Amino acid sequence: MITTAKRLETVQEYYFSRKLKEVRQLMSEGKPIINIGIGSPDLAPHSSVIEAIQKAMFDEKAHEYQSYQGLPELRQAMFDFYISNFGISKNCNLEFLPLMGSKEGIMHISLAFLNEGDEVLIPNPGYPTYASVAELVQAKAVYYDLKEVNNWQPDFETLEKTDLSKVKLMWASYPHMPTGTNGTLELYQKLIDFGKKHNILIVNDNPYSFVLNDNPLSIFQIEGSKEIALELNSLSKTFNMAGWRVGMVLGNATLIDAILKVKSNMDSGMFYGIQKGAIAALKLGKDWFESQNEIYTKRRNLIFELAKKMNCTFDKNAVGMFVWAKLPAGIQSEEFIDNLLYEKDIFLTPGTIFGSNGEGYIRFSLCVKEENIVEAIKRFS
Repeated sequence: MITTAKRLETVQEYYFSRKLKEVRQLMSEGKPIINIGIGSPDLAPHSSVIEAIQKAMFDEKAHEYQSYQGLPELRQAMFDFYISNFGISKNCNLEFLPLMGSKEGIMHISLAFLNEGDEVLIPNPGYPTYASVAELVQAKAVYYDLKEVNNWQPDFETLEKTDLSKVKLMWASYPHMPTGTNGTLELYQKLIDFGKKHNILIVNDNPYSFVLNDNPLSIFQIEGSKEIALELNSLSKTFNMAGWRVGMVLGNATLIDAILKVKSNMDSGMFYGIQKGAIAALKLGKDWFESQNEIYTKRRNLIFELAKKMNCTFDKNAVGMFVWAKLPAGIQSEEFIDNLLYEKDIFLTPGTIFGSNGEGYIRFSLCVKEENIVEAIKRFS
């Protein structure tokens, strides 16, 4: 009998992978399920992006293996995008490495910097992949609390009292997923100071910078950050290209070279046409962000109305493509979600999948057409 690797004993199938099987089964039985749980953009990329990949099909080099580092013009487009949209210096000497989605970068970074037994600081609540990848590379996940009372930001006083001797890496994600708390330069400064003091690599996962956010920030706006930090970003949410799988990691040359050692042994380059489409996307101006946010604003206002129907409270100033809502006292997240699914045919995400501090909260996605949200509201009439 073939046995699986012991590392699989430390992780479970991704929640959405499991739960969506149930949702699909209910739909196959004729249930009119409205899915407001998944953050998969339902809008299309800009027409220029589609045209770029179509045109690329006829280029001489389109169907060959591509560079592990991506096309030079893609890396330049990423650099220009950061300069124009985040205000970092043209002389920042940052290196950009294209990724097949920033999720892949989480694995690459972990493989590049973590040894067996190293500890990793992971936000609670936070993106579940940080913890599962840590376990897969045989590092130890150490959770740090994010709580509403602290505006979902790290409590650095508490962290300083923690044994950090084995901590090698710290995951942060601002704008924060799932709560929508925005980053600030003050917060980034604290993260950089903390990383330098304890020799901990700080990785900011930054894919929600431009969704309903008038003040996009990068951790690299902090002086000295490139000595101790990496940042992940993605075209998935910003440009409606989730299925294209285009992301990036940026940092100093030494850190990026370490990640490239891993990446170059795991793939054979990103498809040429996708790179050309990504270049076109990165050149889009502020009109693009404004047009997308106009749509998301309308959807969010409807989600606010739906959340009120459920007697939930929420922060109207949060950013990103989700609404993080607090349930009435005493109600358990997963129990509420299941009752909603079976009684109202509405699927939402329980806060508990993001960590124990998500208990008592639920998450709404804005990747839902207005008419579907209106229908969900009607089901509470």
